[in-house]
Amino acid sequence: MTHEINRITLLTNPAAGHGNARHAAERALTRFQQRGVDVNHIVGSDPRHARQLLDEALAAGTDAVVVAGGDGVISLALQSLALGNVPLGIIPAGTGNDHAREYRLPTGDPEAAADVVADGWTETVDLGRITHDDGAVSWFGTVMATGFDSLVSDRVNRMRWPHGRMRYNVAMVAEISKLRPLPFRLTFDDDEPVTADLTLAAFGNTRSYGGGMLICPGADHADGLLDVTMVRSGSRTKLIRLFPTVFKGTHVLLDEVTTRRAASVRVECPGINAYADGDYVGPLPVTVSAVPGALQILRRP
Repeated sequence: MTHEINRITLLTNPAAGHGNARHAAERALTRFQQRGVDVNHIVGSDPRHARQLLDEALAAGTDAVVVAGGDGVISLALQSLALGNVPLGIIPAGTGNDHAREYRLPTGDPEAAADVVADGWTETVDLGRITHDDGAVSWFGTVMATGFDSLVSDRVNRMRWPHGRMRYNVAMVAEISKLRPLPFRLTFDDDEPVTADLTLAAFGNTRSYGGGMLICPGADHADGLLDVTMVRSGSRTKLIRLFPTVFKGTHVLLDEVTTRRAASVRVECPGINAYADGDYVGPLPVTVSAVPGALQILRRP
């Protein structure tokens, strides 16, 4: 479907991609002006302020919300755009860029990404919805992670040193040294609950997380289902061997990996947090589901 794009709201996370997002936004802004698109550029002082500015812009009316940054600021925008009729555009400028990877958006070329927005072609896609036991809801576009990878994220968030990708690597080594089976209880749709000792369970609306790890290689962003990847890997050696295969998606062929599809899954595991689109969501238990047609995204036809 093609939309007339005359005025947009551009939301920038200046910290994304080690500061690349600010530069990418400026280049995109110039291209939008060349294409005759009117831009309301908003930069929040923190996530709450950014969300407030975004909601005000949506209330005032806009043809599209365009995000310059990575998966974190996209996630912020999704909370306001889910189930609405205003499409999302992306100027990829993060460290992971898993949304951009899924929708084959140009990375490293803000002008080309701005052209995709100005051309106005949209696809209607699913989103993941996480419902907490207190009724609170959060939305995600890519993958919800629980278990080993969420423990690594917990540790990254507690660390002050080193910086960048190295912090993640150090946290991962530390968690591998403490590897233990985690007692998951999963209820797929309306089936009987399944209990299993798992290393991790990932719930994918799309295929990749963590900057290109194809944790759910069979996921389809428009089938109304989540792809669930469950890893049982009691041994550190097996987990270390499994890790490189995730970048190709061939881990699903290994004996210790099981996959399933479901529209909705109740996820329980004591002491484990959920992360989605790379950001902290909250402690388990939660119910995660695929919501068909929850978002319009601007992409190439």
